Amino acid sequence: MTTALETPPPPASGVSTRQVWRALYTHFRPHRPAVAFGAVLALIGAASGLAQPLAAKALVDRLGHDEPIATILLVLTALVVFGTAVEALGSYVLERTAESVVLAARRSLIGRLLRLRLPEVEKTQPGDLMSRITSDTTLLRAVTTQSVVSAATGGLSFVATLVLMGFMDPVLLGVTVGVIVLIGGAVAVLMPRIAAATRRSQEAVGRISTVLERAFGAFRTIKASGAEARETAVVDEAARDAWRHGVKSAKWQSLAGSSIGLAVQVSFLAVLGIGGARVASGATSISSLIAFLLFLFYLIEPISKLVEAATQFQVGSAAVSRILEAEALEVEETDAGPAGPAAPAGDGGPASVVFDDVSFRYREDLPAVHRGVSFEVPGRGMTAFVGPSGAGKTTLFGLIERFYEATGGRVLVDGRDVREWPLAELRASIGYVEQDAPVLSGTLRENLTFAAPDADEEEIGRVLVRSRLDALVERLPEGLETVVGHRGSKLSGGERQRVAIARALLRRPRLLLLDEATSQLDAVNELALRDVVAEVARETTVLVVAHRLSTVTLADRIVVMESGRVRAVGTHAELVEGDELYGELAATQFLATA
Repeated sequence: MTTALETPPPPASGVSTRQVWRALYTHFRPHRPAVAFGAVLALIGAASGLAQPLAAKALVDRLGHDEPIATILLVLTALVVFGTAVEALGSYVLERTAESVVLAARRSLIGRLLRLRLPEVEKTQPGDLMSRITSDTTLLRAVTTQSVVSAATGGLSFVATLVLMGFMDPVLLGVTVGVIVLIGGAVAVLMPRIAAATRRSQEAVGRISTVLERAFGAFRTIKASGAEARETAVVDEAARDAWRHGVKSAKWQSLAGSSIGLAVQVSFLAVLGIGGARVASGATSISSLIAFLLFLFYLIEPISKLVEAATQFQVGSAAVSRILEAEALEVEETDAGPAGPAAPAGDGGPASVVFDDVSFRYREDLPAVHRGVSFEVPGRGMTAFVGPSGAGKTTLFGLIERFYEATGGRVLVDGRDVREWPLAELRASIGYVEQDAPVLSGTLRENLTFAAPDADEEEIGRVLVRSRLDALVERLPEGLETVVGHRGSKLSGGERQRVAIARALLRRPRLLLLDEATSQLDAVNELALRDVVAEVARETTVLVVAHRLSTVTLADRIVVMESGRVRAVGTHAELVEGDELYGELAATQFLATA
């Protein structure tokens, strides 16, 4: 049973075996030449190993006839050294290729996950997605290279060994094959159990990442709440779950691996008994029996490779199914790279915004957020959106940015439906300051230039002054190169907001979206930034979601929202007189929840 803070386990995989095979081949295909080269080296090493029992038989025959054995000993030594060297080289080639497979899988998955549609991200645990990139891709290392080669070389070596054993003594071969088939059938039953246990273990690892990501994201809250022990217990339960399933997988893998030795030992005893009787009866020679026994022990390696390949496939298929689930999440269609300063279509002036009878809900099973929202915002000037919490103000910005798609009506920018805009071009025209003003781990400079990587020092300097960050930069020991910490933990709330505003201004947007952008500023900085926003509004279109009356009264027009509808539109003076809700909000001197 899960606690309120625990992440529920994900649903069982709906990925078919055929899809897994197809995905494995997709990862394997670009590396076929390297894998083939590694396989050739492995086959050469296996061939040198097959020659050793034949050389040993010749050695025994020469000893029986009192002939010199120096040449045979040299050949045996050369075969051992040569086979070891070739197998070592082949192993390196395969390991290097395996790392390349993991790299390619991670790059592909990261590129896809960073293009996920926002609704997909919101219904998925970030920690679990990170686990699929870091942990699950690692399991591809063996299944796409080593297991392929192990299956190929192990299968060929197994067949070749059986053929040579058949030439030595068909009767003893029949005894050996009977034992191997009997024990091999038991091993086959274990394989699905290995896959199931591995998948549950990887899911538990994903839950560990999810819980830790949540904990480090609210570290101060955990400490202030005295919740360290409770959070530790949640992580510990996920870790124990991963351990339980990991141990279960290890148990089945150990049983599968030990069955190889059991098969060979039982075969050895049977061959020794039956073979000894055949030597005593003169049906075969002692040298043939010794060579047959050497071949029997040599079977350990190809059988081990086949079992290892089957085990690796079961482990890898669990990881592949989780990767396929992540790849099945819906992504935004965009071919653009990182956007620099806006390069909009048309005349490059301020953008106009129109909502035409827009309705929206986050999911079909949730109530509507917008119900027939309509308003017009001309180019240039500031428009403020006010209303009680939950009225749908912030969602307006999400629809403009196309984080979400309207379920009805149209959202127009410059008279063009946002769904018809190339996504990169649309967003390159917009500067967006979110409600929580996120600051990324890294330096202050990296955060400022995040949306405008080509900005020069002069542009950065101007924005620092406008956002009143110049004094902060002068105080910092390393200036713009100062590391701001995880999520800007080394900055105050007001400083993070100013960084977010500066980042948006540096992009020189045609449309600036400010969602509670001054809520954490002191009175002096708020007054200064209000002047900056008013100045920017003379050059571009500014949309503001605000609860502070001091910000709202500067707007050229105010849109009052309530319960997902536009209640009224006008100036501050008009709305105070003409709209009861706005009058109540304004009378409190701050626009908080009605």
